[in-house]
Amino acid sequence: MSNNLNSNWSRKLMKVFSEHFMANTVLANTVDTQTFEGKFDDSAGSSVDIKRPHKYKTIETSGGDISLSTKSDIISGKATATVQNYITVAAEWTNIQEALELNQLDKILAPMAREMVTTLELNLGAFMAKNSALSVGVPGTAIDAWSDVAKASSLMIAMGVPTDSDWHYVCGPYVQQALAGVQNGLSPANGNLVETAWEKALISKNFAGMRVSMSNYLPSRTNGTSADRAGTLTGAPTLTYVGAKDSMKQVWAVTGFSNGATLVAGDILEVTGRYYISQGSRQVIFDEAGAQIKFRATVAEGITLGASGEGNVTVVGAGIYEANGAYNTINSALATSDVITVLGSSAAVVQPALFYHPDAFSLTTIALPKLFSTDTVWKSEQGFSVRVSRYADGDANKQKVRFDLLPAFGAINPFMAGQGFGS
Repeated sequence: MSNNLNSNWSRKLMKVFSEHFMANTVLANTVDTQTFEGKFDDSAGSSVDIKRPHKYKTIETSGGDISLSTKSDIISGKATATVQNYITVAAEWTNIQEALELNQLDKILAPMAREMVTTLELNLGAFMAKNSALSVGVPGTAIDAWSDVAKASSLMIAMGVPTDSDWHYVCGPYVQQALAGVQNGLSPANGNLVETAWEKALISKNFAGMRVSMSNYLPSRTNGTSADRAGTLTGAPTLTYVGAKDSMKQVWAVTGFSNGATLVAGDILEVTGRYYISQGSRQVIFDEAGAQIKFRATVAEGITLGASGEGNVTVVGAGIYEANGAYNTINSALATSDVITVLGSSAAVVQPALFYHPDAFSLTTIALPKLFSTDTVWKSEQGFSVRVSRYADGDANKQKVRFDLLPAFGAINPFMAGQGFGS
């Protein structure tokens, strides 16, 4: 009797597809996948919000009388996960059953799973880069020493990023060559005969508090174009936490750049005379030379500036400065005429490393409703959900199959993530 796969073919397809999908993920393994899980339903629409943690400031008195002291405000902010585009891989056969019966599933499905992961992680990496408030090094300068990795770790420690989870530093494949001199002493032997992409990506399990790995899915970008790399603020932005609490973004009115200059999402802006303060200790932080670390922000949305290099630039990593101080990110208020410098060379092509706490970002995939066809929905332990659907073109006498994934990305705390370059 010939094999009859009509009743279980979608489960068999999904089993093989899911194995190859998980074997190829790298970035998706390093971010939070639980915060928004199950929160998207028919009534959710294209985004879902969660509450940001509250912050408070202690009061110190000699006798305990706080009647004249300023109390901490309770301000509710929100972080949002936004639905992205469908990611679909599809194929058609004149005889799909023949392909199944010839045991060609691995050869057919492995490339499909890899392509889905590639698109997912390229999109995720681009989202992470433009929603990271921190940065170290100079855009376009190669990462060529472990001290570049340590610099990112030092900044996160100084900023008071929680140490309750592994921190990640993800760099491009060729960075491992620059780090190869000490790699063997840092990377433990795995011992597995078959390794996933995640296992192969690992360079060091723990260097300077970072889990260092490499990825081919890091985003690259072309820096904005401006002969004049420094301009000024034309006014003070909104400096309150209330103004930034739902996005951690801020609008800077600038001028003095080149006529028609462009800024692109991911460009890094540095402010002269304003400095980071720790989110933990609320003290100004210092670098290895004992200098205060200048405040930086990341361009969130591309913009073309006017004839005098003027425009309103939206940045990630709001410079918050208010009397209460519980949410402050900067040591003094941004003001008119503050010098703003765009780091890196004009129009240079750059690829940052990414360093972050896993809870800086959230990735969830939405459980899709079944189509009027034979289909199966797979959900991994990490929360990834993929739908496989079988359908046909009767006129063309073809069987068709499609795999669908619908992700949603969220930036939970941009001050727990950054772009890394050499120095």
